[in-house]
Amino acid sequence: MATLRGSIFKRSRRLGFSILETGKEFAKGKGRQTVPGQHGNKRRPKLSDYGLHLYEKQKIRFMYGITEKQFKNTFVKAAKRPGQAGVNFLQMLETRMDSLIYRTGLAQTRRQARQFVNHGHFTLNGHKADIPSMQVKINDVIELKDKLRKNIHVVDSKSKKELAPWLKEEGDFKYRLIRLPERKELNQEINESLIVEYYSK
Repeated sequence: MATLRGSIFKRSRRLGFSILETGKEFAKGKGRQTVPGQHGNKRRPKLSDYGLHLYEKQKIRFMYGITEKQFKNTFVKAAKRPGQAGVNFLQMLETRMDSLIYRTGLAQTRRQARQFVNHGHFTLNGHKADIPSMQVKINDVIELKDKLRKNIHVVDSKSKKELAPWLKEEGDFKYRLIRLPERKELNQEINESLIVEYYSK
């Protein structure tokens, strides 16, 4: 399976957007507000209309850690659903297996959540679930296997992060998807309408 590699911090600085959604990428040194490169270019290039759409696409793609093909396929499916294509798209990304693991608070980053899923540490409705991109439906139950429950990273992350409101804890390390996330509950720095326009051209 293809994975996105390279420095998240450099990508965040290039886009002027926190891919980790914590702002950590800009907290090092003197704010790290410049784009990456030797000496740091203090002037960001003025983007064309196409450039604005492309930047927005890259922000979302890097934030969720998915490939170009996965991104487009997800959008095509979201556009066929009733309702707003942009909101449907974000909801589909948020209900991927790896995204929901991240939202439970058991993983510190989406990359870590994806690794946990790849290694088979979770079940979905009692069955093996080792595909990060699998779509979770309302009332589906995700559970962490015993082997990882005492892992220091999992315990530390669980104690610091809050459970997303569209998930309900139904026991130790057991979570149910009770509804789809509302747009106001997701990242407000994202302009999903630019993605709709990007694929409408």
